[in-house]
Amino acid sequence: MLSRRVTKIKPSPTLAIDAKAKAMKASGEDVINFGVGEPDFDTPEHIKEAAVRALKDGFTKYTAVGGIDPLKDAIIKKLEEDNGLAYKREEIIVSCGAKHSLYNIAQALYGPGDEVIIPAPYWVSYPDQVVMNDATPVIVETDESNSFMITPDHLVNNVSDKTKALILNYPSNPTGLAYDMKTLQKIAEIAVKHKFIIVSDEIYEKLTYDGIKHTSIASLGREIQSRTLVVNGLSKSHAMTGWRIGYTAGPAEIVKAMTKIQSQSTSNPNSIAQIAAREALTGPQEFLTHMIDQFDSRRKFLVNELNSIDGIHCTMPKGAFYVFPNTSLLYGKTYGGKQISSSSDLALYLLEEAKVALVPGDAFGNDNHVRISYATGLDDIKRGIGRIKAALSKRDSSEQ
Repeated sequence: MLSRRVTKIKPSPTLAIDAKAKAMKASGEDVINFGVGEPDFDTPEHIKEAAVRALKDGFTKYTAVGGIDPLKDAIIKKLEEDNGLAYKREEIIVSCGAKHSLYNIAQALYGPGDEVIIPAPYWVSYPDQVVMNDATPVIVETDESNSFMITPDHLVNNVSDKTKALILNYPSNPTGLAYDMKTLQKIAEIAVKHKFIIVSDEIYEKLTYDGIKHTSIASLGREIQSRTLVVNGLSKSHAMTGWRIGYTAGPAEIVKAMTKIQSQSTSNPNSIAQIAAREALTGPQEFLTHMIDQFDSRRKFLVNELNSIDGIHCTMPKGAFYVFPNTSLLYGKTYGGKQISSSSDLALYLLEEAKVALVPGDAFGNDNHVRISYATGLDDIKRGIGRIKAALSKRDSSEQ
């Protein structure tokens, strides 16, 4: 009865974990949720006020499919000032969140016979969006020794005459990696030489630490800009996850195709959210400093605490709001009478035993790790780490 397409894809593991944690909370259990990538900060007041004004002004009708011109202009200005990139309105499309932007890209670009290179660990939706369009995800493994970056050699060794695109996410979900300029330049050279598209997911660009400044690969020259689709949005940087506004900047031909696809699926993004998004981009930005400072404190605390647990090793992320600790030394051991053989086993044990929700690394293409979000308050992080330590202290005495 169902289409072949739907049988090939999996539901989002991060949303599934979040749903289970929320269901447990609703039933009265005290669950600490490290699973979902959603800032715990409220949307800034001036952004909410802009939305209220839009409501009162009756801005509640259809808009242009690809977004209103004032928002496109704000995006163009942002890309110029923050990233050194020049675009025209016809090179911008506004969609219902960055995930929708990526979906539209997949629909517009990928097809049977195409290969899309995806470095692992990866955000959970990348491979499935490729598969949904009958293309083949080419997963390229990376590791901690190189901060989970895909190297130029890795890339060259996986390029073929079928390569349509490379998906880059930096700062990364789930690892928090931030690419250095030298590596980006080499990746750009390979993309230009082999004539494939780079899908550059930069949704976490504002959330960097230790003095690191985000560089968009599209800013490294005209040739690479013409082969890059820059994806961004307001969900992470402005605590606007529920507003569902994302955008893509890229070649006009591809943007036009994405707009055609969007016209037959969602039509325009929410009209009121578009006004709020324009305010987010053009209004005061001071709240960002506070939010980043808070994330930075949580990041350092969490990494230090995780590294104090026997059997866990965690590198310090450079961006986003996730840590991706290596938990593989815990596998093959028994805790509280339950044997842990994988990241999924560990996540289930911690959810049931410690009432702490996190995401198993196999959802991101690396079973040796788990993902923990620190987009939650420091008090909850402290309580959660205490529970994890207590649960992992219940290792069977015969294995001590």
